[in-house]
Amino acid sequence: MSTTRDVASRERTDFWSEHVTSYQVRMGYRYPRTDDFHGGTIRQRTDTYQLVMFWSDTIKYTRTAGQVRHAPDEDYRLLLPVAGELVLRQDGQEVRLAPDAGCLLTLAAPLEVLQNASMRALIMSIPAQEVNGRLNRSSPLIAGLDLTSGLGRVVGDMLTGLHKERDTLTSGQFDAVSDRLVELLCMLAAGDDRPTAPGHLNEVERVVRRYIREHAADPDMTGATMAQALGWSLRQVQLALRHAGTTPRELIREERLRLVRDRLRAPAYRHMTITELAYASGFSSSSALSTAFRQRFGVCPREMRHAGPQSVGDTRRS
Repeated sequence: MSTTRDVASRERTDFWSEHVTSYQVRMGYRYPRTDDFHGGTIRQRTDTYQLVMFWSDTIKYTRTAGQVRHAPDEDYRLLLPVAGELVLRQDGQEVRLAPDAGCLLTLAAPLEVLQNASMRALIMSIPAQEVNGRLNRSSPLIAGLDLTSGLGRVVGDMLTGLHKERDTLTSGQFDAVSDRLVELLCMLAAGDDRPTAPGHLNEVERVVRRYIREHAADPDMTGATMAQALGWSLRQVQLALRHAGTTPRELIREERLRLVRDRLRAPAYRHMTITELAYASGFSSSSALSTAFRQRFGVCPREMRHAGPQSVGDTRRS
């Protein structure tokens, strides 16, 4: 932790300007008062990522076109207030950020950030290639991100969790979590109007498959409820799965059938009837299960149970 309390009152603004520049990049600093400025930071970093919690009195940060030319920085920043409010202006846009609203921004273009005295925020530095490659873009990006629900909430929780667990995570663990956070962040930032690059579609497909596998027994799960839980539109999920040759409905049915098959083979579920297994695995009835199961595996559930665990192979892709 570094704070202005470590230096004399009259030197605190100079200290803060040099301190922030060393962590980020050359910027301008405008202080409403310079006689007794207060601020502090907590920093985590590896060779790839950096995460800084910062707080201070009211201040305005600026990044001019000249500073962009003379001190280039192509990396992105994920900015998340945890208390208070700030205003960010870039490329003719203005974003007002409060807790539960994040922003992905670039320092490769001029900007202004106005911060009030009650604000505390996390700012994560992300290598440009980690964003540009996944989003199939190389232009400056600024996006207001809703972190109140779905995928946005997961991203916000991961970022705050990285900060809270800073004393227990190894460098490798910090990078591993950061890698996954950036993948999810890019999905969140992509939206329906972003380029649907094959890499992005593959990422969406992987997350959707995992979600369906983990929630297959939920009888209320549909493509729409799944998309809402993950923070995407149904169209985006459908597009990713169509790219993989399937649909939300087909994938949900497939995972439920796999769940029933595995339970039929497991001694722990021997006490359950076929009807009970159907309801416990997300099917609306035992007849619906039997019809789908025979179409998929060539035998009915009862026949598979009596034949034993090695009776039927599964040649479809997992």
